[in-house]
Amino acid sequence: MKHHYPVRVYYEDTDMGGVVYHANYLKFIERARSDWVRKLGNDQNAMRDAGIVWVVRRIEADYLAAARFEDELVVETEMVSLSGARLTMSQLVRRGETEIFRAVVTAVCMNAQGKPVRLPAEIRALM
Repeated sequence: MKHHYPVRVYYEDTDMGGVVYHANYLKFIERARSDWVRKLGNDQNAMRDAGIVWVVRRIEADYLAAARFEDELVVETEMVSLSGARLTMSQLVRRGETEIFRAVVTAVCMNAQGKPVRLPAEIRALM
């Protein structure tokens, strides 16, 4: 199941050269992941209240082209692999058909003591 999340580039997202500052792509893909797991039925506030949070363990990123002020982008998120304790996603930022940024993100859930725990049931159900 591929999830699509729209992003508009604002002035605050750009650097002195007028292109999206490299770290902001991580913000864009974070918002898309949060929206995706919310739509899967995962209540992150309830998880936090229970002492469990999502944590990004690894990101592999490629910057492919520049995005600029007022661009309308779409972040595509798709599950690559899933185990009892780890979720790996592919994320692609596009402007139309142009690929701007690509990342592979591995996330895990941690308890209040910083120990890994099983992923939520609604996420594991994707297996």
